[in-house]
Amino acid sequence: MRFTSETSFDGISEQLFTLDGVPGVLWTPEGAAGTRPLVLMGHGGGQHKKAPGILARAHRLVAECDFAVVAVDVPGHGDRPKNEEYDRIATENQARVAAGEEPAPLIAGFQALVARRTVPEWRTVLDAVQRLGHVGAGPVGYWGVSLGCGLGVPFVAAEPRVRAAVLGLGGASASAEDAARITVPVEFLVQWDDERVPRAQSLALFDAFASAEKTLHANSGKHGDIPAFELDSMLRFFARHLG
Repeated sequence: MRFTSETSFDGISEQLFTLDGVPGVLWTPEGAAGTRPLVLMGHGGGQHKKAPGILARAHRLVAECDFAVVAVDVPGHGDRPKNEEYDRIATENQARVAAGEEPAPLIAGFQALVARRTVPEWRTVLDAVQRLGHVGAGPVGYWGVSLGCGLGVPFVAAEPRVRAAVLGLGGASASAEDAARITVPVEFLVQWDDERVPRAQSLALFDAFASAEKTLHANSGKHGDIPAFELDSMLRFFARHLG
C-alpha cells in the first residue's frame, strides 16, 4: 500500500493510496490511533471512490461514529484505466436494450463479471488497511447500492470479516445464490418506482438473504432518488452492529 497524499478537514483525515494498481481513499478521524470499526463502501456505476454520495456517508461515519471508511475505484472507473472488454460489453448491452431487451438481466450479467475481479481486490484492500495502526483489525461493515450492491453481495458472501451490510437498488438476477450465503444483519434499500431494477427482482433479492436480521427500506421514487434520511438510518445501523 503506497500513500500518495494526505489532507485533513474538519477533523477528518483523507489519505489517497494505491495498492496493486488499485487507487483508493481512506478516511479516519484526524490524529486517530488504535483499532476502530471500518466500513468499505462500493460506488455506483459511472461513479468513483470520491463520488458525492460516498463522501457524504464517509464523512458522517468518521465524524459521528469515530469509524474508518475506505473506498476504491472499481475497474474502468475513476482513476483506473479503461477496460476494453467491459467497454465492449457495455456498448453491446446498450444496443440490446435499445432493441427492446430487458435491461435487468444484462446489468446482472455484467456485474457478475466485474465482481469476479473486485471481490479479491477488496479483500486485499481490507488486509492492508487493517494492518495500519490507526485502523486495526476491528469489526467491518459494507455499504453499496446499485453497482455497489451487485458487487457487494458476492463480496459480503465471501468475506467473513463483514459483520453488517447496507445494500440496495439491486436485483436477484445475478445475486440470489450469493445472497443465500449472507447471514449478517442487512439493511436493504428499494426505490419503489426504480426504472432500472424491477421491483419484483429487488424484493426477490431481499427474500434471498439468509440473515436472521434483515430490514427492507422501501421509498417512492426512481433509481437515484434515495431519500436523504436514509443516511441517518445507515449511521444508526452501523453504530448498532459495529460500534
